[in-house]
Amino acid sequence: MTLSFLIWSTVIAALISFWWQGDRVKSIAMTHVYRYFKEQKLQLLDQTMVLKGVWPVRDSEGSLRLRRRYSFEFTSTGEVRSQGTVELLGARLGQLHLDPHLIPKDDDRSLH
Repeated sequence: MTLSFLIWSTVIAALISFWWQGDRVKSIAMTHVYRYFKEQKLQLLDQTMVLKGVWPVRDSEGSLRLRRRYSFEFTSTGEVRSQGTVELLGARLGQLHLDPHLIPKDDDRSLH
């Protein structure tokens, strides 16, 4: 084996590992969103989340983690699309942000 082969093998293994972990974290993000949406009676549209960014940051204990931000569309009425984002710090939920949207309550719609 040559040194070049070992270096390229390591780079490819690191990329596969990064992709695999990213897929696992995306599943965790979707679980958080589904759970919140079930409580709030909202619906995730297209059942998709799009990765918008990955940044290295330090958590509250000072450890280096990756912050991933995903965006998605949802609806509260079935008619209007709204935007939302979810951020994860490592595999933990950082924040969930939803644009203002209507919530139907007993045939009365109010801004949420």
